[in-house]
Amino acid sequence: MAKTSRGLKVLPAGKLGRGRLYVNTPDGRSVAWFDRETGRVSVLAEEQCEAVLAALRPYLTGSYTVGPPPVPSRADLVRLALHPDDDLAPNRPGEALLGELEHGLGTTGARARHRLRQDLLAQQRMGAEFDELEGAGWRVLHSIPLPGGGHIDHLLIGPAGVLCVRTVPGRRQRVQVGDLLVTVGRAEPRPDPRWARRAAARASHALTVAVTPALAVVDASRTDVTPTLRDIRILRPGATAALSQEGGVLKPTEIDALYATARDRTTWTTPTR
Repeated sequence: MAKTSRGLKVLPAGKLGRGRLYVNTPDGRSVAWFDRETGRVSVLAEEQCEAVLAALRPYLTGSYTVGPPPVPSRADLVRLALHPDDDLAPNRPGEALLGELEHGLGTTGARARHRLRQDLLAQQRMGAEFDELEGAGWRVLHSIPLPGGGHIDHLLIGPAGVLCVRTVPGRRQRVQVGDLLVTVGRAEPRPDPRWARRAAARASHALTVAVTPALAVVDASRTDVTPTLRDIRILRPGATAALSQEGGVLKPTEIDALYATARDRTTWTTPTR
């Protein structure tokens, strides 16, 4: 949530408690940012320094330095030009489901709301684990809206490449993952593998880079994967740390550039051919 001081708004970039805090004017223009990892406040206009520090005061704990920004990277330039309404970085895991629960309670049955909450908890659990990968050089986005009302649950960009992740709530039952369908317990099979492939293809088109589809199976009593399923990666809670040991696909500059593109909402609204 944005904090306001003397007309300036403080907006987070990245996950809560980490990353940068950007100081914006009411029209959305960035005038400064605070890098919490380095403890540096970069101010674009010296005459605004006092107002910037006043806006950031609640966040300035310990020692910090103030000065002009370093030479901006391509990712910095993209971020500075990005309107806050188009920035997907602050999205929380399950952001779309939170909206459904908040606005659909009057028209949705109790059973459907319960399943929606299970879906939300699954996305939040996986999202929290994915966020921990940022320490290993990964960048993570959640709940990316797609044309037509769909969403990408999680997008991971890191040394091992780009993963487009769909979350599958196991509901403490056996989960069977096939080439085209996923079955949870005795429920009707769902086309999660096909959805994951389509979303990964959409992401690949938007980012012009290879994207691996993935299914994150959460809270299953047992997960069985058909041996013929080779193009979709299966992730589980507690096993995502293995991603932090993988690499050799993308360099840090490539990761930053892709992240800067992916966090822009307009990247995903361009129609596919």
